[in-house]
Amino acid sequence: MSAERGPRLVNRLYRIPTSGKVFGVCAGLADYFGFDVTVTRVLVVLGAVFSAPLVIVAYIVLGFLLPVRSYEGGGRDASDAVQRQVRSNPHSSLSGVRYRFRDLDVRLQRLEKYVTSSRYKLDREFQQLNQQN
Repeated sequence: MSAERGPRLVNRLYRIPTSGKVFGVCAGLADYFGFDVTVTRVLVVLGAVFSAPLVIVAYIVLGFLLPVRSYEGGGRDASDAVQRQVRSNPHSSLSGVRYRFRDLDVRLQRLEKYVTSSRYKLDREFQQLNQQN
C-alpha cells in the first residue's frame, strides 16, 4: 500500500546564503512565509532585543541545521512565485484565480457558440474555396 511519491521539497524551510547576510536564515524564512526579507530581518532583530540568548541560539541552530537552497539557472521557478503569493495573501490569490476562471469560461462559451453556429460552417466553406483558387 505504499504509493510512490515525488520529493516534497515545495514546503520545506531552507536557508538561502546567496540572498542572506550571515547564514541566509532570514532570507529562507522570508521566502518560506512570503514576507519581505527586510521585514523578516527587522523582526529577528526586535526578537533579539527582547530575548537575545533565545533568538541568537535559535538562529545559529537553524543556520547549521537547515539545508541550503540553490536555484538552478539563476532564476526562480514560476510555481515557487505562485506558492509564495498564495502563502502571503491567500484571499487575493483566490480572487484572482476566480476572476481568471470566469474570464476563461466566458471566452469558452463564445468559442462554443461560434463553432456550433452556421456562421462557422460558412466561414470554413469560404476558406476551402479560397484555398482551391
